[in-house]
Amino acid sequence: MEKKKKILLIEDDPDTLVYISKILKREGYEVEEAENGEEGLKKFRETKPDLVVLDIMLPGIDGWEVLKRIKSGLRSRKTPVVMLTAKDTDMDKLKGYEFGADFYITKPFNMEKLLLIIRNIISEHSK
Repeated sequence: MEKKKKILLIEDDPDTLVYISKILKREGYEVEEAENGEEGLKKFRETKPDLVVLDIMLPGIDGWEVLKRIKSGLRSRKTPVVMLTAKDTDMDKLKGYEFGADFYITKPFNMEKLLLIIRNIISEHSK
């Protein structure tokens, strides 16, 4: 039997966190949750997820810094990161891709689209 793919969800809005987490679990993913950047980085190191869904506006260490730290590691830089944020200017999106994001989705978001992106990225990285 194939091992469940692990997703780390770093999101400070409790409603959004619960909503996405519930759907990802229903889709068969193992989900780790973090409500701030500090906790997110700690769980990233502990759990070595297959993919990270990351908000930018987080208390303490923001999503930009989390993304930079993930993408600066020798092993961790291969971990795909999907930015999921309310920051929707072209400059924000460019910054996300410049820092190494694999995909950038703005809120409000379509859950089906997010699932499709996650599935595609995970299957690409599983090859």
